[in-house]
Amino acid sequence: MNNTTKENSAENKMGTMPINKLVWNMSFPMMVSMLVQALYNIVDSIFVARLSEDALTAVSLAFPLQTLIIAVGAGTGVGINAILSKSLGEKNFKKANAVALNGGFLYIISCLLFLVLGFTVVKPFYTSQLKGSSPQIFDMGVQYLSIVMIVSLGIFGQFFFERLLTSTGKTIFSMISQLSGALTNIILDPILIFGLLGLPKLGVAGAAIATVVGQCVAAVVACVCNLKFNHEIDLSVKGFRPNGKLIRAIYMIGIPSIIMQSIGSVMTYCMNKILIDFSSTATAVFGVYFKLQSFFFMPVFGLNNGITPIIAYNYGAQQRTRMVKTIKLSMGIAFGLLLLGFAGFELIPQVLLQMFDASKEMLEIGCRALRVIGAHFLFAWFCIIALTVFQALGKAVYSMIVSIMRQLIVLIPAAYVLSKIGGLHAVWWAFPIAEAISLTVSACFLANIYKKIIKPLPEGRE
Repeated sequence: MNNTTKENSAENKMGTMPINKLVWNMSFPMMVSMLVQALYNIVDSIFVARLSEDALTAVSLAFPLQTLIIAVGAGTGVGINAILSKSLGEKNFKKANAVALNGGFLYIISCLLFLVLGFTVVKPFYTSQLKGSSPQIFDMGVQYLSIVMIVSLGIFGQFFFERLLTSTGKTIFSMISQLSGALTNIILDPILIFGLLGLPKLGVAGAAIATVVGQCVAAVVACVCNLKFNHEIDLSVKGFRPNGKLIRAIYMIGIPSIIMQSIGSVMTYCMNKILIDFSSTATAVFGVYFKLQSFFFMPVFGLNNGITPIIAYNYGAQQRTRMVKTIKLSMGIAFGLLLLGFAGFELIPQVLLQMFDASKEMLEIGCRALRVIGAHFLFAWFCIIALTVFQALGKAVYSMIVSIMRQLIVLIPAAYVLSKIGGLHAVWWAFPIAEAISLTVSACFLANIYKKIIKPLPEGRE
């Protein structure tokens, strides 16, 4: 495809399509696919919970390092997405191709890093959380997490090819990719966990194998979609050499996002250590909370994936009106989605917990926990969209500051103090407290960005 054709293709999509329709076209496929991703994460834990509460706890304790994998993949993708979309907005197709190839190189390096970590850190990681208190949870956790980390090729390949699709507005193919991976995982989970169709019963190891196979399937589908349909990007590696300048540019945006999401790993690890002192059931409740909240948060993250290239493209094209309209519309959608989450946590916590074969103790702890934590949905919608705007405009450091403040400076200290003065049930109040403070800081940063970056741009067309 020549540059003129590429220019017309990108311009017709990002630069001229009415914003309501564009946000819908870009975001809805991603929201559906992310919803399915959340669903199969929940299904994964539901099947594991059928084994035992210890099995559910073992998988829950793996969450910090699983989050770290996602943080590196998604954060690198944010950098690729922002620079690639901005390059398309500037009609610089040569740079867009170079960004894509260097992004692929970074994902290969990331895969090798987690391969090494999978062989070296998993046992010390579980030892530090359990302190020798439960050998059964330790053994199951090591089995599960080792497989997920060592076979990370699928998830990094999935991130790479899907980010290229979203950067060029082809989110429908990204949705197809994620759906294929999710369905593969859902089908394989009961077969491998419980040993159906004549296969051996693998337990939590079967859940891990189903996860990585699903990721590999999604990566292959996304790769095929790029090669067949994504003509704006040339993935020819002939003569490729890593470009230090582009890699630095990707990570200037991506590293704050990686740190921001990695902070979630640190937060989860610290929360697990606080809660395990009360009981393993409290830790299992925390793990279930994360699975359940993802059902409402993941569609919002899909919305983010859809609007990031829209904002970045129109920033590059100097179209203020389209940027502002995109931000306002996405905030309205995010509020509606998380309002549903708030209602679910407040009105039917027992129903949600019973999906995980909750014991009497788990129901007693979990119902109170979900109702308290649920309040943070009322603040989170604004913070999520604001952080996306920061990243799309190359100010990801603001996102990093807000995340560090929320999860390390406020949430963990508050949870620790509350655990000492109010016991287990007081710990959960740390979540709405931290979210309310992060909303205030996010609003200040967004006002500053509007004044210094968005407002000075030409008004442009709608």
